[in-house]
Amino acid sequence: MYIPPFNLTSNIVNLIAEISAKIERYSIRLEQSDGLKLRRINRMRTIHSSLAIEGNTLTENEVREIINGKNVVAPIKQIQEVKNAIAAYDLWPELNPFDVNDLLRAHGVMMQSLADDAGAFRKGGVGVFSEKGMVHMAPPAHNVPTLINQLFEWLSTAEDHLLVRSCVFHYEFEFIHPFSDGNGRIGRLWQSLILGKLNPVFEFLPVENMVFANQDKYYEAINNSSKIGDSGPFIHFMLGEILNALSSHLADERLPLDTDVDREFGKLFGEQFGIKFGIKFGINEKRTLLLLHSTPTLTAAEIAERIGISRRGVELQIKKFRELGLLLRAGSNKRGQWVINKD
Repeated sequence: MYIPPFNLTSNIVNLIAEISAKIERYSIRLEQSDGLKLRRINRMRTIHSSLAIEGNTLTENEVREIINGKNVVAPIKQIQEVKNAIAAYDLWPELNPFDVNDLLRAHGVMMQSLADDAGAFRKGGVGVFSEKGMVHMAPPAHNVPTLINQLFEWLSTAEDHLLVRSCVFHYEFEFIHPFSDGNGRIGRLWQSLILGKLNPVFEFLPVENMVFANQDKYYEAINNSSKIGDSGPFIHFMLGEILNALSSHLADERLPLDTDVDREFGKLFGEQFGIKFGIKFGINEKRTLLLLHSTPTLTAAEIAERIGISRRGVELQIKKFRELGLLLRAGSNKRGQWVINKD
């Protein structure tokens, strides 16, 4: 049986322990009074971020409008991508992450009307390209069925921790690149499905959101693993993103205790952060900065909805932060993102 090459470092073992300790706390978090709304918000974040990684330029608000059945003025292809992703993630309870046929089914839904061969393995060669040119040439098409079946056999029978197996699968899947298009979004969906067998909360943990915020490091981890022929660097990166996602959402603005927000803020920015800018942060200001740290593309309206204050209140916060040089804007108003000045 094929066994993917990977080494577990002490850092990876420590990350597994930290993640395991936080999973139950996040499960309790989802059972609080606003848990249903949080699930919906996180599903929207997941879809938005996974598609944004692939170049979809719709905002979180536009994705939310599509999810709610409203009309959005945007390129037809990008709207179709969102609708397909919604349908694919709605299949979550029906999909078996250890079944190749379910993988093909999910791809058929995710790429409906977007790829002529949706739901089928590619028949031709494919490469992965960056701005600098091709970074990876995938195995020949005639090898894909065998490679994928071997990967699923290992996934189903290996005794490694599911956190590790999910990361190894994700990396190997992207290396094989079994489809002509949609490999990234399907790979991320499938890792979440695998993690769902560890704990159901992973259906509503938007790891993709953290990956989107660290896109360059995501591709760097894939490239580093490919260079050494060992998925260890990618395992370490993805486990770090899972831990960050858990930590971020445990410090969600809707937690009943402000002390959780204070603790997470101090951990991320340091206790002396406000002194550098001559400001003492209020609890809602801390919530705003925590949100912008985890999702730098958020609009004032989106922040206001999550925190539960007026849009005008958020706009005044942002205005103050920008005047102090604490918050910077990279890119256009519609397509750019916020950068927190930590220096």
